[in-house]
Amino acid sequence: MRALEYSLAVLLLVPAVRGQDRVTPERIEALSRLARGALAARQLDQAESYASETRKLALELLKRRKLDAERHLPLALGASIEVQASVLAERGERERAVSFLAGELETWWDTSIRTRIQKNLNLLTLEGKPAPPLEVGQWLGPQPLPLSALKGRPVLLFFWAHWCPDCKAQIPALVKIEAEYGRRGLVVVGPTQRYGYVARGQEAPPDEELRYIDQVRQKFYAALAAMPVPVSEENFKRYGASTVPTLVLIDRQGLVRLYHPNQMSYGELAAQVASALAK
Repeated sequence: MRALEYSLAVLLLVPAVRGQDRVTPERIEALSRLARGALAARQLDQAESYASETRKLALELLKRRKLDAERHLPLALGASIEVQASVLAERGERERAVSFLAGELETWWDTSIRTRIQKNLNLLTLEGKPAPPLEVGQWLGPQPLPLSALKGRPVLLFFWAHWCPDCKAQIPALVKIEAEYGRRGLVVVGPTQRYGYVARGQEAPPDEELRYIDQVRQKFYAALAAMPVPVSEENFKRYGASTVPTLVLIDRQGLVRLYHPNQMSYGELAAQVASALAK
């Protein structure tokens, strides 16, 4: 979005948002989208300004309601935190960004935005650090091993969701990766979680959703049938997998070598895996 478009959006949006009796979660979320757009356009001062205003308005509403009472306010506040940290990092203030995110993570630990904050913290800090453990008590497909039992072998984690088209689009690259590098020691593990619904957003109890996830796995992920699938919401929180797919490459020593929310091409991923195997 160009600067002129931002200005027009602000003229239309911000006065309405600031109106004392017209502040709504929907309008605050709209303001947070301007912050994200400005960040994408690398207009850092503007992004910071929108994010700060979003945060101020969200916190004011939170004096009278809980964060997760509806869906717009968590999206808005989560975006404002993400943008503020990203602006600091873009300006070279990495330590301040990490400190800010760590504080926000503690504040919002028991809310829906914990995973999103953890993602942004992981983007700045996780590579080169020991991989967080995975919960493997419930699974689909072959039984997964804990990461501690896989030391000595590189591990590729593929966080996916049953509703996610980008996850399905990632499958061909993963199949090629597994075929080429599996015989050289690479282990592919596909953590997933429940979201409370099945096809077409229909609410479902845990057991019904688990059966649905397995149907999706068998239909769309059949080429990855040897991939263990731990089922745990906590795994997503620890790894900050608020974006799916999220790809995490762990080397033979158990250190994270790649942390990548969003899809990767076969070539991009193969280069990372080959490097991990070489080491």
